[in-house]
Parts: sequence; C-alpha cells; structure tokens
Amino acid sequence: MAGQPRIDSYEFGGIQIDGQTYTSDVIILPGGVADNWWRQEGHTLQPGDLSAVLDASPSILVVGQGAHGMMKVAEETLTRLQDAGIETVCAPTTRAVHIYNERRGQGQAVAAALHLTC
Repeated sequence: MAGQPRIDSYEFGGIQIDGQTYTSDVIILPGGVADNWWRQEGHTLQPGDLSAVLDASPSILVVGQGAHGMMKVAEETLTRLQDAGIETVCAPTTRAVHIYNERRGQGQAVAAALHLTC
C-alpha cells in the first residue's frame, strides 16, 4: 500500500523503517511510526497498549513478540482485536517483520506492534 511504512531491517534491539533507525519498541500504523512504545505490563500485551492501532482500524495487526518470543499476548487483547475486525498474527519479531512486509506488499492496511529485544 502506497505511503505505508516499510521495514528495511531488524536485529535484536534495533529496527530500520523507511531509512530511519529505532532502538525502542515501535508501533507501525498505515500512516507512520510511533516509537518509544511501552506496555502497561512489560512482557504482556494488553488491550490498552494498542489504542492507536484500534483507532487506526487496520485490516491486520502483526505482533512481534521479541527475538525469543518473550512478549505474551493476553487473551482479552486478541478478543478485543477480533471484535474490532482486525486480523491478528503473532510471531517472534524476525518472522513478524517478514509477515508485515509481505502483507504490506499485497496492498493491505497493515499495522505492527514490535518488541525489539527479548
């Protein structure tokens, strides 16, 4: 989808999006990037952590659970996203980056919530 950010690269603790490097967790929305993303409970993704995503209403949310998959997604978060009509794909961040870019390339409105470390 035109105008939607593209992930150039990812490695533990850092990600490059449209040529800009970020070293903190990020949310990518169809219109841009929100950096310094923090969660209420650290390694558990709660519905309140995704208010920007819910407001943007993308077709798909790709959740990067960290390099080793340490960030868990609460069941109520998955339910809230499903109720909002947002398909959710959860994977370790390396895989999530690939999924995000692939879905983005298919012209879908895609968002990503990416934990960059553990």
